[in-house]
Amino acid sequence: MGDWLRELADARVTMADLEPDRETTNRRAAVGQAIRVRGEVEAFERRWPSPQSLDPVVPTFTWSQLERQLADLADTPMKAAMARDLVSATRKTSQFKPPEMVLREILCLTWALLDEGFQPDLEPGLAEQP
Repeated sequence: MGDWLRELADARVTMADLEPDRETTNRRAAVGQAIRVRGEVEAFERRWPSPQSLDPVVPTFTWSQLERQLADLADTPMKAAMARDLVSATRKTSQFKPPEMVLREILCLTWALLDEGFQPDLEPGLAEQP
C-alpha cells in the first residue's frame, strides 16, 4: 500500500470524530474504498506479475463498443440494460487497475450476462423495455 494511503488511514483512525458530518463520512468512505481497491490491485499483481516480454497487444476498442457488444450478446432485455451499468462501473475503476485486471473484470461481467441461470428480476413497477 502506498505510504500516502497508509498515512491517510492512520490519520483517519486517530482523528476520532464522534459526530461526523456528511462530508467527513463521505471522505471516510472514499478513503476506505481507495484502500480496498489498492489492496485488490496489490493482490492481483502478486498473483499475476506484469510480463516482461513484448507479446502482441490486443486491438483497442471503446467502452461504448464493449457496452454495445455485451448488450447484444445478452439473452434478455433486462441483462442488456444491465450491461450499461456494469461497463460504467468497470470503466470508473479501470484507471486505478492494471490492464489485465480490467480484462479479468470484463470477462467476469460477460460471464454473468451470458449465464442462463442468472435471471435478474424486474423491480416492482418497472416494465421491460423493448
